[in-house]
Amino acid sequence: MPDKEKSTAAEPAAKALSGTTVSIQGYEGSFHQMAAQQFFGKHVQVIPCATFREVVKIAGNKKESDGGIMAIENSIAGSILPNYQLLQKSNLVVTGEIYLQIRQNLLVNPGVTLDDIKEVHSHSMAIQQCFGFLDKYNWKLVETEDTALSAKYIHQRHSRHIAAIASRLAAELYGLDVIAPNIHTMKDNYTRFLVVQQQTAPQTEQPDKASVNFSTDHSRGSLARVLTHIAEGGINLSKLQSFPIPGSDWKYSFHADMEFDTLEQFHEVIERVKSVTADLKIYGVYKKGRTVS
Repeated sequence: MPDKEKSTAAEPAAKALSGTTVSIQGYEGSFHQMAAQQFFGKHVQVIPCATFREVVKIAGNKKESDGGIMAIENSIAGSILPNYQLLQKSNLVVTGEIYLQIRQNLLVNPGVTLDDIKEVHSHSMAIQQCFGFLDKYNWKLVETEDTALSAKYIHQRHSRHIAAIASRLAAELYGLDVIAPNIHTMKDNYTRFLVVQQQTAPQTEQPDKASVNFSTDHSRGSLARVLTHIAEGGINLSKLQSFPIPGSDWKYSFHADMEFDTLEQFHEVIERVKSVTADLKIYGVYKKGRTVS
């Protein structure tokens, strides 16, 4: 899911007259669309984008969308650092999250058998995730920019000799058969997706998680004082990610994900933290995401 600077995957669609429309990275049938459906429902409309930068831009335009879905970290590959920076520079708020198990499948046109396959197309990361299965065959592996786009390609070409690695949603959308399901080597592979929306989005009921960015005065022990306030307030710090501050002399800001029991508890801790930080911004207060397999 790298943020490659390319043209938009598709021109932004007109906002649906009813229902919800969100921007996603990748094409229809991607894991981003699956995450959108898990959060907003099966009938959510998606605006495919080639880059995460475009996702954020369209998510911030209420004339085009109601928000966006953006991958932020993976249980194997780690954090997607450029996306934290996009979030920091935007005026969007985090209103939710989804943890999606990444299941890779080998897709073919109806009637195609394993013996017919000569090539397998997919994103480079998806191919790497499936080497344990792919090494059993002498197929040519072709790297593409998107898993769902590979599924769309073999559908449009009606190819009997090319397979794609993609999601089950891609198989449904493009009328393909899942000839080999769950071919990924690492079975516990999850991606965390953030739901980002405009400031006017409805507030989450009974939130229990927040995403915050802060910087300290960089004196000795300043970060420790922040962490002490968080711990003493009974808040679980589920993530702490540092980022260099552009133009500074080796100074850093920190992204923190905090889990709490009540909103009052969170606000009390934030007030204490403000006294020992140079700058603090709350990206969003939301409901802790569920894991979808």
